[in-house]
Amino acid sequence: MLEHLRTVLHPQPPALAGHDDYDPPAERASGFGAAKASVLLPILMRREPMVLFTRRTDTLARHSGQVSFPGGRSEPGDLSPVETALRETFEETGIAPAYVTVAGYLDRYLTGTGFDIHPVVGVLAEGFALVPDPREVAQIFEVPLAFLRDPANRRRELRDIAGRQRRFYAFTYKEHEIWGATAAIIVNLAQRLDGISES
Repeated sequence: MLEHLRTVLHPQPPALAGHDDYDPPAERASGFGAAKASVLLPILMRREPMVLFTRRTDTLARHSGQVSFPGGRSEPGDLSPVETALRETFEETGIAPAYVTVAGYLDRYLTGTGFDIHPVVGVLAEGFALVPDPREVAQIFEVPLAFLRDPANRRRELRDIAGRQRRFYAFTYKEHEIWGATAAIIVNLAQRLDGISES
């Protein structure tokens, strides 16, 4: 799986491309003053490969209660998007960088809330301990990668957000609703693994 991932992912941080919710395209091209951020898409190589997610606490000012990947805003001391993703993952979940083998990057994603996200894909080694930060993380859970790759399990929704209509992907897995940037990042991974382009 790791070698396959490395053949389909960007080996370096990519330039801006699709998979964002900005319209018109001119906003996408400029970055619209977005804050730099990174997330880690963590894959666990169990008998069935699993993807790890967090659910944010209901008390956070941004995206409270939403399902997301570990990650956050870049800090001045971060030398790369990988450093941001690994630092934030450790702070939020307790998973130390030593347990993560970085496979590469997915397409960047600009959000309507002002973030330019670098998604980093990593394979987790066994033996890590989960120590979620109770201020930020309400729950850590896993979803089968096969479920996320199946187009039958994704849908497109339209919602008015901050006075603008946004189209986005969404998944429902058990009691979890996965949507927005997180869902788009999943779709980008699935399409790269399956060798297809977005329809």
